[in-house]
Amino acid sequence: MDYLYIFFVVAIFIAVVLLLEGVYATWNTTRGPVAKRISRRLQIMSAGAHEGRQDLSIIKKRLLSETAGAQRLLLRAPRVHLLDRLLEQSGTTLNVGQFCLWSLGMGLGALVLLVFFHVPLLIVLPVAIAAIFVPLLFIFSKKQKRMKHIERQLPDALDLMSRALRAGHALPSAIQMVGNEMAAPIANEFRIVFDEVNYGISMKDALRNLSTRVPSTDVSYFVVAVLIQRETGGNLTEILGNIAGIIRERLKLFGQIRVFSAEGRLSAWILSLLPFCLVALLNVINPAFMKVLWTDELGRKLLAVMLGLMVIGIFWMRKLIRIRV
Repeated sequence: MDYLYIFFVVAIFIAVVLLLEGVYATWNTTRGPVAKRISRRLQIMSAGAHEGRQDLSIIKKRLLSETAGAQRLLLRAPRVHLLDRLLEQSGTTLNVGQFCLWSLGMGLGALVLLVFFHVPLLIVLPVAIAAIFVPLLFIFSKKQKRMKHIERQLPDALDLMSRALRAGHALPSAIQMVGNEMAAPIANEFRIVFDEVNYGISMKDALRNLSTRVPSTDVSYFVVAVLIQRETGGNLTEILGNIAGIIRERLKLFGQIRVFSAEGRLSAWILSLLPFCLVALLNVINPAFMKVLWTDELGRKLLAVMLGLMVIGIFWMRKLIRIRV
C-alpha cells in the first residue's frame, strides 16, 4: 500500500474541510443572521439630523446602497439625503440604491409594455415617465400611513410614560417601557431613543433625532416639552398627561372633519377617474372614434388642454377638502 498516496489524500481532505470551514466562518461573520441583525440595528439608529456633529459619530450612517460603486455615485447626487430620510420615515427596508432600481424598472417596464401594444408615442412617453414616480408615491403613502399610526399611538405612549414617572421611574426607563410594551411602529422609535441614550448620546440629541425620524407636530410637542422641562424644571408627569389629552381631542376633531368632508372626497375621486374610464370604454367600443384625439393635431391640443385643466381641478378640489387641524 502506498502510504504516501494515502497521506496526500488525507491531507487534501483536511485542507478542503478547513477551507470550507473558513469560508463559512467568514460568511457568517460578515453576512450571517447575527451580523445582519447588528448591521440593521446600527443603520436604523442613524437619524441623519446632525450629520456635521462630531459628538454623534458613534452612530453608523445609513448606507445608500449595498454596492460600493453605487454608494459613491449616490453620494455625489444632490439632496440624496432627503430621499434617504424619506425612506427611513416610511419604515421601508429599501435603501436609496434599491429604490432607484425599482423606479427605473417601473419606467422601463411601462415603456416596453406600451410599445408592445403599439400605443402612440404621445402617450407612451408621459406614461413611462409617470411610472418612474410610482414607487415615490408608494413611499409617500407608506410614510403618511406610518405617521398617522404613530400619532394614534402617541397618547397611549405618553400616558404610559406619565404613569411610569409617577411610579418613580426615570425618563430613560419610561422611554424603555414604551419601547417594550407598546406596539410598532411607535415602539421601534422609542426603542431607538433608549438605545441611543445607552450608547452615550445625550437625551437632547436623541429626542431631536426622534423628531427628525417622525416629522409629526404631536411628536414635536412632546420633544419640545421634555427639553424645556429638563432645562427649566416642572412637573413632567402633568405635562405629558396634558399633551396626551390635547392630542386625543385633536384626533377626535380630525375624525369629525373627515366625516363631514367624506362627500367632497368621494366627488373628487369620481370626477378625477370618470374621464379616464369613459375614454377607455369608448376606445374599446369604437376605437376609430377615439383615435382622432391622438392622431389629429387639434385633438392632441384638446387632449393637452383637458389634462392640464384636470390637474388644476384635482389640486383645487384637494385644497378645498383637506383641512388641517
